[in-house]
Amino acid sequence: MGAATNTNAASADDGVRLRKMLATDLPAAHELSDALRWPHRPTDWKQAFSHAEGVVAERDGTVVGTALRFRWGPQDATIGLVIVAPAQQGRRIGHKLMSTLLDGLDSHRVRLNATLEGRGLYERLGFVRVGELRQHQGIAQPAPLVALDSGWRLRPAGASDAPVLKALDAQACGMPRDALLDELLAEAESTVVLDDGGTVRGFGLLRRFGRGHSIGPVVAPDAEGAKALIAHLAGMNAGRFTRIDIDADAGLAEWLEAMGLLRVDAPVVMERGPASQPTAPGAPRGYAIVTQALG
Repeated sequence: MGAATNTNAASADDGVRLRKMLATDLPAAHELSDALRWPHRPTDWKQAFSHAEGVVAERDGTVVGTALRFRWGPQDATIGLVIVAPAQQGRRIGHKLMSTLLDGLDSHRVRLNATLEGRGLYERLGFVRVGELRQHQGIAQPAPLVALDSGWRLRPAGASDAPVLKALDAQACGMPRDALLDELLAEAESTVVLDDGGTVRGFGLLRRFGRGHSIGPVVAPDAEGAKALIAHLAGMNAGRFTRIDIDADAGLAEWLEAMGLLRVDAPVVMERGPASQPTAPGAPRGYAIVTQALG
């Protein structure tokens, strides 16, 4: 990763030094996110790091900042887990971390989900707002099943469905993420597919994340299909802490709140580089993301 591997080039005058993130930095990274009350478990950090190139900021031998980038194919990338210790903020550490990550990505479309605090920094680096997320969470309540049209049904995913699910995910998010999907499918407590007369048109996953369970990704051709998938998975997790991060334009917010999953945050989706293409009617669409770091 360009400058991230060049310690001297990434050094700062105030004693802050940037370097490539190593697996041995994960406990310190978890401490940083825990200090901000982010829900990530050590396991969640390990999963993200396994798909990432990361950079850390050190001061007096202590990790005071992190940032990860994820390359998805030759032209797309996401950035996440950009953290600066509260006591070290205001020293432009976040800017240095981001500049290091963006090195070599000038031809890429780069996407991230920005907190209110980080939005100004990202705008100065050339990112523009392209949408919003809605983070919903709470103790899931049993939800009435959503009626599907004749010939449509929900069924458990089988091993032979994996290639189709990876293709649907790539179409929905615009990025090939086969290795990530392989891992998510292997670890999911439940994967359910939306089947139209033998053709898989969508899917959703329920898996462990953070303080409990997370629903996502969810891919479907329309909102009713997404509701059917989410209602089924939330019902499986009824009585337990459940989180889902949805596209704000999906039209699902009020419906989720009726299921006990209240909105707690609204990050802004930002991109830099070539613009994403609009989703064609009837094409697979992402209704819920994996995580805010991974997209």
